Amino acid sequence: MPEPLKNFYSRDLVATMGDHLKRVYPAFDVAGFIHAATTGLDALELKERAAHIRDALNRFLPSDLENAIEVMLASLHPDDSVELSSVGMDADGIRGWAVMPMSDLVGLRCAEAFDTSLMAQKEMTKRFSSEFGIRHLILQDQDRAMAEITRWADDDNYHVRRLASEGTRPRLPWAMQLPAFIADPGPSLPILEKLKNDPTEYVRRSVANHLNDIAKDNGDTTARVCAKWMENATPHRKKLIRHALRTLIKQGHPLALETLGFSAAEIELSPLHIQTPVVQFGEALEFESVIRSTSDRKQQLAIDFIVHWRKVNGETAPKVFKLKTLTLAPGERISVSKRHPIRPITTRRYYPGLQAVELQVNGKACGRHDFELVMEN
Repeated sequence: MPEPLKNFYSRDLVATMGDHLKRVYPAFDVAGFIHAATTGLDALELKERAAHIRDALNRFLPSDLENAIEVMLASLHPDDSVELSSVGMDADGIRGWAVMPMSDLVGLRCAEAFDTSLMAQKEMTKRFSSEFGIRHLILQDQDRAMAEITRWADDDNYHVRRLASEGTRPRLPWAMQLPAFIADPGPSLPILEKLKNDPTEYVRRSVANHLNDIAKDNGDTTARVCAKWMENATPHRKKLIRHALRTLIKQGHPLALETLGFSAAEIELSPLHIQTPVVQFGEALEFESVIRSTSDRKQQLAIDFIVHWRKVNGETAPKVFKLKTLTLAPGERISVSKRHPIRPITTRRYYPGLQAVELQVNGKACGRHDFELVMEN
């Protein structure tokens, strides 16, 4: 079983941070910092641990933000433009997960030295990511922050370019939302336009996720952008577009489907066969059906399935899951099946009783069938 992410924030990490800060700022109280940052640390989760270390930094760094930033930047690892997901600190300086508390500290206090805080986020993201910290600055002064962040989309360092997209996502997971961008994603669209052909997959993936964020509140905007980008698109850009449209495809958005080559399906569907009409919680829902083309041409099919989960009030709420994408020849018949585990997850609470499942082909739902979920008391 993989190590929990929260364990990156350990006493060893705190002690190494302290040593690097002491190296560039001799007045830094390493022992005091370690005690403050590690007391109660083990009881906390990932983001709580980062905030706990952030607060300890705030106590022991210089009280003036400009001076505190100078110390933190001097303690950073040299910028060697490496892939940062698995690197840690070494004798050359601070990088990796240890940067997150520093970036958050700068973000929280950005009003004291806004331009310096922007510069600090740009430097820190080269050693981990400032996608959480930068959001404080956007919320503090959107126009001022976005003027600089938009320029970062042209930066030579791909971590900085990614930050221009990732840091401005309206609904970045684990992060504060950006309500103004949820209402109107317009300010970030010039950034995405600049990055749509970025040479680095890491950056393009962020652009796709950003567009998918936008789709959750402004689906037509994402669909129009992707339809425009599909013209003369390279294979890399087509991959970006497919990932960006994943939510809209599940929703059956007409322009999103058209952009990816899906038209109204001409098919016949056999009755959905539920192989497990009664599912014990912890086991799996199993179903199958047969799809036959009634068209005289080849068809691109996006096949999903929808589970209508029972809620506490007895009503149901749909959740769409991707099944497969395929090309169906004229008159061709295919069998589709799925084994979908129903087990504890952190993002859903289950309730016993009748639920339902149905297929969705090119955005159109068909073949609904009930099943019963049984849970132990």
